[in-house]
Amino acid sequence: MNAMLQSFDPASRELIWEGPVASADDCHLAIAAARTALPGWRALPVDDRIAVARRYAAVLSERRAALAELISRETGKLLWESDAEIGSMIAKVDVSIKAHAERSGERSADMPFGRAILRHRGHGVMAVLGPYNFPGHLPNGHIVPALIAGNAIVFKPSEITPATGAAMADAWTAAGLPDGLLTVVQGGRSTGEALVAGDIDGLLFTGSAGAGAALRRALVDRPHVVMALELGGNNPLIAWDSPEAAASIIVNSAFITTGQRCSCARRLIVPQGATGDAIVEATAALAARLPIAAWNETGDAFMGPLISDQAAAASHRAVSDLIARGARTIRPFEGVADRSAAFVTPAILDMTGVTAPDAEIFAPVLTVIRVPDFDAAIAAANATSFGLSAGLISQDEALWQRVVEESRAGVVNRNRPTTGAAGNMPFGGLGASGNHRPSAYYAADYCAYPIASFEAEGVAAVPINGLDG
Repeated sequence: MNAMLQSFDPASRELIWEGPVASADDCHLAIAAARTALPGWRALPVDDRIAVARRYAAVLSERRAALAELISRETGKLLWESDAEIGSMIAKVDVSIKAHAERSGERSADMPFGRAILRHRGHGVMAVLGPYNFPGHLPNGHIVPALIAGNAIVFKPSEITPATGAAMADAWTAAGLPDGLLTVVQGGRSTGEALVAGDIDGLLFTGSAGAGAALRRALVDRPHVVMALELGGNNPLIAWDSPEAAASIIVNSAFITTGQRCSCARRLIVPQGATGDAIVEATAALAARLPIAAWNETGDAFMGPLISDQAAAASHRAVSDLIARGARTIRPFEGVADRSAAFVTPAILDMTGVTAPDAEIFAPVLTVIRVPDFDAAIAAANATSFGLSAGLISQDEALWQRVVEESRAGVVNRNRPTTGAAGNMPFGGLGASGNHRPSAYYAADYCAYPIASFEAEGVAAVPINGLDG
């Protein structure tokens, strides 16, 4: 008998979902079902596949309120943010249709002998491993373009958010997606390992850098499996002037979604002296006022809980380690009275002159680094193995040009939060943040491979150098 998996509301600890953990055999059966369903789906005209995707978007629209509430219950995210997540999922369909046509469609050019044609073909059976912070939007960003491209999917949601994954699959079923083309296997690490070890053609993963490194190792001898990794970041934000305005950008960069976005700012780099002091003071004052609440409480709030008590405990340990290394507390990282342990306050730590691990704390924790000049600011920003997002807050155009040229990150924003991204742009990072296969608009690139053809309708001899006639 299979073990059981459960998910809980981190705010109330209420049981949300319960179901069996998929075994290795279950994963192999799901892959086999995908192989069986794949030829018929791939043979359909792309417009027919697109029609199913459009119906899926319509189902999401019809179920929007219920799905948003489910995400909030399972993740603790505030309802306004969960509703925005469903909106992003709906919008992903039209974006993916456009991206498929532009980046992986078909084009033809006349040649003296006939035609040169570029086509694209889906890879086959794709394993999708989803995260918990955006349990709908992020796996949806893989699944929609992969299905449009003619692939079949076996999807393992995060073991922390299984209900959202199941609801997504149900929406595809309601849209008329044929059986076998999207199968959900629920479970944790062992289920994911069994799925990756199976007969797959692609692996699309969003999650931690550590898990991404393990997946690279698991597939090192299987180069035929295309792999797209969307991982974390130890993201720098340089704030150089405009303290009051900068504070709002910094807070939205560091503490949105309770710090549980891979693109959140983790390191704030400011100039030594009065301007840097004013930026830090304004940020700390604003962070102290941020309202924290459960998703179903009345009134507006900025932050909910972390995903679990366990995640909060791990973050407390990481912050304690920084303090032990010499960090000075500007805003403490604490629990919230009369709430579950998953609720925490936004923290700011001064790490100037302190050596810290190059690691992502997936929580509302911002470290401050004070530097003597802009050369040092650029050097501090790039002093990481990660390369997902970076930002500059400054009115100085020359400084922005330096950041654009010298930053090594996939998302580089000016006077906007580091979390700012758009579905019609690529999203992804370098180094420990990914494997040079950005998602969002560029997901079309890893969902299909190109086929270049020279074609002549008639059979005719071609010249051979060195031979007459």
